[in-house]
Amino acid sequence: MGLEALNEQVKRDLAYLSFGGTNWVRTQEHLEGHVYDVVIVGGGQSGLGAAFGLLRERISNILIIDENAAGKEGPWDTYARMVTLRTPKHLTSIDLGIPSLTFRSWWEAQAGVEGWEKIDKIPRRDWMNYLRWYREVLDLPVQNEVKLQLIEPTLEGIHRLHVSGKGIPPKIILARKVVLATGIQGGGEWYVPSLIADHLPRECYAHTSEEIDFERLKGKKVAVLGGGASAFDNANHALASGVAEAHVFVRRAQLSQVNPIRQMEQSGMIERFHALSVPDKYRVISHFFQFNQPPTNDTFNRAASWPGFELHLNSPWLGTEVKEQGAQVQTAHGTYTFDFLIISTGLLSDPALRPELRLVEQHIARWHDCYEAPPEFRNVLLDAHPFLSPGFAMTSKSEQGKSLLHGLFVFNYSALASCGLSASAISGTRSAIPKLVSGIADQLFLDDREVTLQEFYKYNEPEFTETWVKRHVLG
Repeated sequence: MGLEALNEQVKRDLAYLSFGGTNWVRTQEHLEGHVYDVVIVGGGQSGLGAAFGLLRERISNILIIDENAAGKEGPWDTYARMVTLRTPKHLTSIDLGIPSLTFRSWWEAQAGVEGWEKIDKIPRRDWMNYLRWYREVLDLPVQNEVKLQLIEPTLEGIHRLHVSGKGIPPKIILARKVVLATGIQGGGEWYVPSLIADHLPRECYAHTSEEIDFERLKGKKVAVLGGGASAFDNANHALASGVAEAHVFVRRAQLSQVNPIRQMEQSGMIERFHALSVPDKYRVISHFFQFNQPPTNDTFNRAASWPGFELHLNSPWLGTEVKEQGAQVQTAHGTYTFDFLIISTGLLSDPALRPELRLVEQHIARWHDCYEAPPEFRNVLLDAHPFLSPGFAMTSKSEQGKSLLHGLFVFNYSALASCGLSASAISGTRSAIPKLVSGIADQLFLDDREVTLQEFYKYNEPEFTETWVKRHVLG
């Protein structure tokens, strides 16, 4: 078909669906300037998909901001180091049911049907290229290199977003609704254990979420701490970049083999998670947290095929120490010295860790505020997650915080506990985005309920005229 022909097909499909109709949301005015109905923070896959969903609902007074340069949004061209996505290639996501917007359509337009059949999983960099195309073909309103510093709620129900950016002075963006589509780390921060952070200088280690100068590590000996998929992605990437040895240390006696996401994709769990009771949601995610997402077979085999690869099971780190040539690591099975450490220990989700939420985080309800889990299922990491509505809206611990939090939506990975596998998970975006959009649209509509209903009751514009009746029946 070719991309030009596909672009035309996208426009035609959207025209058949009357995409781009008149915005129905009532315009807000403010002395400080233009008020957006929705500002989406984050221009990666979740933010782009949310914007498309809003536009389909005729909510067009929107803006996406992203702190990265254009085309560098999300992890795919920065710290993601897998060769392919882990998600099965047949799952659809931010196309929202439009066949011409699927990754498969984009791929086949360039490689043909046979090209689609040949690939097992979607190559990571091609997924990023697809997202760039998606943004361009839909002409989504993104401002790059704009970073959110602070959300300041006002008494008028408008949020003042303090932002800064490359080449621009700090400024304020006004928004009725704010969507935090801020990815894996957007609900908290990446986690580095204190036995590393408190004992080693930063030049000795890096978290997998950071830029790593692998060129500098050529011929060196590195350690990777963690047993999840990302640990093996980084080990393989390091060895492919010329690292001499990459040792992966896992605290478990055996690598995780079960990936609960695969069962969730098949069982309706992803689409229908919102229908579960609060106790059921808690128990499901508590169970989910017991499993590290294991490496795919091809990822593990790729890493293990290098002669410099070594796997250490049942080997939690007990301590670290600075050495002249790098860092020393103590385990129950011995002491090792490495030139550099790569930390793959995941993240913590808690609104208190987000500087942009510092004016409101004390009001945000967490799971431990809303549900006391039985001891056998209790998980302190889960307890710190925000307790959200089925439409991804923040909820408040008290009446005092309700007005301050009204209009704030969490569409990052910390929504997992409340909304299941949804934001920041390709498997979940297809069903999550409509729920988010519905939550936002409902709020906008109900915020203006009084005026909207008054106008409805006053409406008296004639649609049917009696000219023909009078001429042919009464005449």
